[in-house]
Amino acid sequence: MSNLVEVKNLNIRFTGERTVHAVNDLSLSLGEGEVLGLLGESGSGKSVTLRALMRLLPKKRTQISGSVNVLGQDVLALDDDGLSAFRGQTASMIFQEPALALDPVYTIGRQIAESVMRHEGKSHAEAQARALQMLEVVRIPSAKRRLDAYPHEMSGGMRQRAMIALALACKPKILLADEPTTALDATVQIQILLLLRELQREFGMSVIFVTHDIGVAIEICDRVAVMYAGQIVEQGTLSQIVRTPLHPYAQGLLASTVHGAKRGARLETIPGTPPSLDKAPTACSFAPRCRYAQPRCVEALPPDVQVGPNRTARCILAEPIADGAAPARAADAVAGGLDLA
Repeated sequence: MSNLVEVKNLNIRFTGERTVHAVNDLSLSLGEGEVLGLLGESGSGKSVTLRALMRLLPKKRTQISGSVNVLGQDVLALDDDGLSAFRGQTASMIFQEPALALDPVYTIGRQIAESVMRHEGKSHAEAQARALQMLEVVRIPSAKRRLDAYPHEMSGGMRQRAMIALALACKPKILLADEPTTALDATVQIQILLLLRELQREFGMSVIFVTHDIGVAIEICDRVAVMYAGQIVEQGTLSQIVRTPLHPYAQGLLASTVHGAKRGARLETIPGTPPSLDKAPTACSFAPRCRYAQPRCVEALPPDVQVGPNRTARCILAEPIADGAAPARAADAVAGGLDLA
């Protein structure tokens, strides 16, 4: 499987009254037809990473280093014309709150048609026909009538479907979805997730899906990258991450959800608070909250250990697996904090 997206050693700093090291030495890839989930709590750098891929971060206050390669294009080197062509046709984005992302003074049909005319050079009539087609694709009832509706005249679920229609109107190769179901109720949320998965397969797109909910990731993702304090701390297939999480943060994240919990059972919590990001990490960012922390964890940055094909964990507890320990015994070691060295 060829990679459509290659991000290597990405660092993002926000400057101002204080410096915020939002993303630190992040590397990831996205294969053709794959859905990659970025999973983590609020403030872990998920949305910032997506915006960096689309070059949507404010220029004056943002410092970006590393490389972002999408379909052979160096995204960080694109000029304004290159970015305009890149956004919408090569890559497109679904935002978390469609009420804020959609322009309130233009109809839904006009916003979709404008994108088609800009990127494909279609006539107004052809673009309007495409807009109607896309509203039908995302199953908006009375699609023809909704072409002339303004965003405020639609429900939250309908606005999100319209946002998806806008994002897919020019048939992008890559779709970036920034928690697109967070603001929706549970019933509408599952409808949107199933719709996105169906459209991803129909259009043959590659998707990066940001979420803090493992239940959402299970519904739509093929592979998962767990983020903490601006770093990817574990990557693997969905089944690997869900069944045998190796990093203590990934374990805590999975244990603190109601999915699969027994009625009346007390949910586990991760003690402490996320670290301040005013300095670049020089040691394990999770160590102050980790029950398995060792002196090595606070002395230097932990290595990004390759523990199998397409699976890594940024934790010293994963080293025994890389050194050939039996997977079952190594998993027990991580869960119990045993020393296999």
